[in-house]
Amino acid sequence: MNTRRDFLRDAAMVAVAGAATGCATRGVSGGGAPMQGFRCAPMDEVRVGLIGLGGRGSHALERLQTIPGVRIVAICDCEEDRVAENAAKLKAAGVSGFKSFTGSKEAWKGLCELDSVDAVYIATSWQVHAQMGSYALRSGKHAFIEVPSAMTIDECWELVEESERSRRHCMQLENCLYGEAECLALAMCRERMFGELLYGECGYLHDRRRSIFNGIHRDHWRMKWNIAHRGDQYPTHGLGPICQCMDVNRGDSLDFLVSVDTKQAGYEAYAARKYPGDWRASLKFKTGDATFTTIRTANQRVIVIKHDTTSPRPYSRINRLQGTSGVIEGQTESPSWPLRIMFDGEGDGWENAWLDQEAVERIRREHMHPLWKRAGELARKEGGHGGMDYLMDARWSYCLRKGLPLDTDVYDLATWCSVCELSERSVLSGSAPQKFPDFTRGAWKTAKPLPLADIEIEA
Repeated sequence: MNTRRDFLRDAAMVAVAGAATGCATRGVSGGGAPMQGFRCAPMDEVRVGLIGLGGRGSHALERLQTIPGVRIVAICDCEEDRVAENAAKLKAAGVSGFKSFTGSKEAWKGLCELDSVDAVYIATSWQVHAQMGSYALRSGKHAFIEVPSAMTIDECWELVEESERSRRHCMQLENCLYGEAECLALAMCRERMFGELLYGECGYLHDRRRSIFNGIHRDHWRMKWNIAHRGDQYPTHGLGPICQCMDVNRGDSLDFLVSVDTKQAGYEAYAARKYPGDWRASLKFKTGDATFTTIRTANQRVIVIKHDTTSPRPYSRINRLQGTSGVIEGQTESPSWPLRIMFDGEGDGWENAWLDQEAVERIRREHMHPLWKRAGELARKEGGHGGMDYLMDARWSYCLRKGLPLDTDVYDLATWCSVCELSERSVLSGSAPQKFPDFTRGAWKTAKPLPLADIEIEA
């Protein structure tokens, strides 16, 4: 039975594991070669081993079966009932010859070591993402890791160096890069429809109080992190798409950040109201209700990230990009934060004006990203956050089979995830500026943006 003493002990261990110990800079490549533009030899099929069969992992397992050229060859979870349930579903779907790993917290290592696995798909708690990703890379496998893929600077550097040494892809499974609004914004930015980009605003505004307390996360791993840490622990959903539009790591670089947070009130008030007399009602959290992070780039752009998982409010990633000629913001899948666009000169008098929805819809059709133009209907049918999950998995597997560079690399993963530790450092030091490590070791100055992603639809 969980007790308050158990949680305080476990949360203290989480705090030690996530302590700010990383180095701001490291020298030359860690024994390998740079991964910008890296491509592997084309594959006839991609053989996938999946670790973690909770809600996110089990949905991924179903989705991957629908993608041409992908074969599930191994599954793993430390809970035997999850493995048995998902193995039964695979067999019912006609999948055979896969191996199952369970029974211990180290069972996943056996999956990584299988010769029959090309790519390891990691959908576990974020405390072990980097550990599993590094081991997969050392085992000669491509690593695809859920968000955030690393929680400390040291973990970021470890993934960078292991990817360089092994010459294997290491990609964060950042599904929001493939949202329709995010893809539209990227396509329009590549056409310079907003002029020179100067400002981005993004975030993760998602009321997670019920899921934090109701046990949906195995052993309450997400709750324990909130008990032990401050700062923005989940920055990449909003930050990744903004960085892609601003060509971060491919012409620009994140320079430094400053973070500030509010006091904690929401989680503790919710627990006291929902669980009176229960051990949860007496827990104390370090994480502030809202954290605000301001980033300055090398090219003097500014990005603001907002993180709030405790307030009663509609879901939003904000998704605002502002340039010298216009602005775009919002999401196509969220009625609470609709897609809005404005161009310079569209207003009358003192006020600039948002385009009406008919004009926005026309722009959406005319400038639709190639991925959504070619595969959007299929993606919506297959599902996963409005289709973005399907496009994400279909695209990286397509790149592996065709021998193409992935849309993002290990340097993007490390740059975005480093906000987790850097924002906590800033908050704990009275909002002192924190310098970003240059995971590319200067290569961002000459690296070129990749072309807009595309895909072929296969039967």
